[in-house]
Amino acid sequence: MSKRQPKWLDNAVFYEIYPQSFNDTNADGIGDLQGIIEKLDYIKELGCNAIWINPCFDSPFNDAGYDVRDYKKVAPRYGTNEDLKRVFDEAHKRDMHVLLDLVPGHTSVEHPWFKESMKPEKNEYTDRFVWTDHVFMDTKGMNTLRAISDRDGCAVLNFFSSQPALNYGFYKQEEPWQQGMDDPGPEATRLAIQDVMRFWLKMGCDGFRVDMAAWCVKNDDENRTGNIYFWNKVGKFLDEEFPDAAMVSEWGNPDQSLQGGFHMDFQLMGQGTNYEDLFRCDEPYFSSRGKGNFKAYAERYNKSVAATEGKGLICIPSGNHDIDRLARRLKGNELKMAFAFLLSMPGAPFIYYGDEIGMNYVEGLISKEGGYQRTGSRTPMQWDDGLNDGFSTADPKDLYIKMDDAPDRPNVKAQMADPSSLWNEVRRLIKIRKENVALRSKAKVEFLETGYPLVLKRSCKEQAITVIINPTNEEKTVDVHGTIIYACGSAKLENGKCHVGAGTAVFIEN
Repeated sequence: MSKRQPKWLDNAVFYEIYPQSFNDTNADGIGDLQGIIEKLDYIKELGCNAIWINPCFDSPFNDAGYDVRDYKKVAPRYGTNEDLKRVFDEAHKRDMHVLLDLVPGHTSVEHPWFKESMKPEKNEYTDRFVWTDHVFMDTKGMNTLRAISDRDGCAVLNFFSSQPALNYGFYKQEEPWQQGMDDPGPEATRLAIQDVMRFWLKMGCDGFRVDMAAWCVKNDDENRTGNIYFWNKVGKFLDEEFPDAAMVSEWGNPDQSLQGGFHMDFQLMGQGTNYEDLFRCDEPYFSSRGKGNFKAYAERYNKSVAATEGKGLICIPSGNHDIDRLARRLKGNELKMAFAFLLSMPGAPFIYYGDEIGMNYVEGLISKEGGYQRTGSRTPMQWDDGLNDGFSTADPKDLYIKMDDAPDRPNVKAQMADPSSLWNEVRRLIKIRKENVALRSKAKVEFLETGYPLVLKRSCKEQAITVIINPTNEEKTVDVHGTIIYACGSAKLENGKCHVGAGTAVFIEN
């Protein structure tokens, strides 16, 4: 386990940028790094002080950049390595940190490493990927590429057919071709990925979000012992060379990931966390209908906290590039209630670009770069009411993904000008979070009520705050003493009771 926890995470609020959809400055219809630089002041004004940028490396883009062709080169459509260095430098001038998206589990079939591994003659890259011994063999249910070169064997895949799995070994070796985690091939692969990390960290990157972190070592046990072992090695490398660098894992089980080299783990839908119960089911907890279920989420969350106490941060995102937009199931004031929860919980919050204005999930789009059903969550950012909503000056037909054409679609300019907007509420919530130590990343949480309203208590040695969130259409009353420091909606404290109006969130310092 990593022995360090970067201090800057204590009060970090992240903003996730899908670069191709964020801000286009050269009128080619695709967002770029200069576009990110232009909007750093916007992100800072919102209150976020850290950024996660989805993959921006050279790629054939069969999977939106998660099929890397060159780990050390920025994709030309986004700019150059020098442009990415400027992103780091400009962010640091604003006291902001930047995470890049690391894809260690696989590359593109076009990566030079894979092309070399395809050769029948043994070379430096023969064992860089997972290959079987023979083309004509049972691959035990693994998806593979067969007969793609003169090398006799099948290449194991991680996700799409264009993404061959890098070789970090097998926790349980069941076939002669399956190498152990400490064998020369897997060790060489780990060192190669560490070299990629070193390259960007030396340039100014502050760490990485790690794609498919739980699936690097193959044939693992149910506790992911092999992957924990592997990431502890990587964590040791960071401890020694880059002690202020941070890593957040796509793992979904902090009980496991925070035992490894990670400082943060996401709680995401579909991974046994009950995250979907809150925002993305037929009756989300934060719907005003008041038919949702928070209890199962609280139980799972408490279990994770007990298993990971002091080892790292459990992070709850508003969404990301792989799941439905928050606004697909929640509307209007319901979004404010959801953000009151997201921004009052422990861990470092992550806001997916556009969620701060309630951007829609756009139905019925044709898949773009392997997005399929995810494409509806990847539409261009809506900055104003001008051409292409301010995202680009390109012809609309040339945009990376078509704009949302809903007549009531939100935009940043209008919401910044409206004191009652979601954008201004998110900004207020981030400000309150930063100003109160009990609302930051490491302060404890206790769920006092998990029905309606939701009542939780955040506390540390300096401060205690009770958070009450009532998304329903009915007023609720809660026994509590203290002083109101934040309210969205109607809340009144009298005689040891707080009367919490319909669709209201209130924070009370005790």
